[in-house]
Amino acid sequence: MPDDGGGTEIRLTATQMTRKPLRIWLLLASLYMTQFLGLSFFWIALVVIMRRQGAPMERLGVIYLLGLFWAIKFLWAPLVDRFAFGRLGHYRGWLLLTQSGMVLNLIIIGCFDISTQFGAVLTGCVVLAFLSSTQDIAADGLTCRLLSAKERGLGNGIQYAGGMLGNVLGGGVVLMAYPHIGWKGCMAILALCTSVSLFQVLCFREKTYSVACQNSPVPLRRFWSFWQTSGHKQWFLLLLIYPIGSTLAHAILAPMMVDVGWSMERIGMVMNILGSILSALSSLFTGWLLRWRARSSVLIGAATVQVIGLLAITLSLIGLPDDWRVHCSVGACFLIHGVLLTLISTMMMDRASLKSPATDFTLQFSAYYFLKFVAAAGSTILAGQLGYLAVLMVACAFACLALVLALYFKPTAEKRMDRVALGNVH
Repeated sequence: MPDDGGGTEIRLTATQMTRKPLRIWLLLASLYMTQFLGLSFFWIALVVIMRRQGAPMERLGVIYLLGLFWAIKFLWAPLVDRFAFGRLGHYRGWLLLTQSGMVLNLIIIGCFDISTQFGAVLTGCVVLAFLSSTQDIAADGLTCRLLSAKERGLGNGIQYAGGMLGNVLGGGVVLMAYPHIGWKGCMAILALCTSVSLFQVLCFREKTYSVACQNSPVPLRRFWSFWQTSGHKQWFLLLLIYPIGSTLAHAILAPMMVDVGWSMERIGMVMNILGSILSALSSLFTGWLLRWRARSSVLIGAATVQVIGLLAITLSLIGLPDDWRVHCSVGACFLIHGVLLTLISTMMMDRASLKSPATDFTLQFSAYYFLKFVAAAGSTILAGQLGYLAVLMVACAFACLALVLALYFKPTAEKRMDRVALGNVH
């Protein structure tokens, strides 16, 4: 069995190895759906509203920086691993706390006027981002303990398909309804949908897991020792480079749509309904593929897809009419997004200890998302200075670099996890 890098052998319990009931998969999908439900609305709606009010491209980057909570959440991840809530359960207790807070926060945001109290709305968005990122820590920790190596690919595919469903509802359906039901109506719908996961968590009973010292404090030196494990330095470099290309392209989609004269309803339909459906399908396909193919092979394939997709977007920007250009860009970006996120998250779980799963997974995801959201903010600034074509050319360069890294990413630990996931190690 693989070691967690901290000297504790990971043992898959009987609970992990048995087939999971449907309610578990639905819970995982629902948690990720509500995690992104409100934020997807704010990320898209605020960008569109501010752009329509004449805000410069450079200012829009502030909204994307809400995602930096995902980059720094490793700072409080050990608290989630360390503290339980008695009869409420460990990660279940954290999920009850954060889901309740998200529902209440959305109700409060609905009391403000978006046009005259933007500062208060933005403050509410910051609180929501903190609660969502903490919920993500607990959900990831629970998932790491629930799923075996062979189930992780499908599990991550289902989770991020749920996240894309959150995009469909929050950034698509609710955004399209905004001109008709107003700000308060949108917040009421978001709060109601978020409460669905709260009910599911209330009905869920968390089991205990046979991991030595699971309630012992997670030392701060884990932040450093995790990356000293064999193969993890190379993995860290890959995490930093891999998402930049697709992120640069994705960040300019909404401003591009506004600039070519698309309505808010059309932006919501294409970007957050059709696009999210494409991403959900690619997530599920990647999750299925990871049950039958080695992680390293899928990694190379995904990097290749990213290069081809970004080149296609760049060529469409040069030679296609505005509408076709945007449609091609949205389709390629969301297909790439589903593949990369499912694959990378599965490989992160492979490296997370059952002793401190939330901390280990969050350390990796924070590194991944730090560059992702800095790239998103930088993309709008670069587009404002040099134009969309320059952004896409830089994106293609990073995608090619990611492919080169993927071709050489073959550490011993990765091969061992491939054998475990594919059922060749018992």
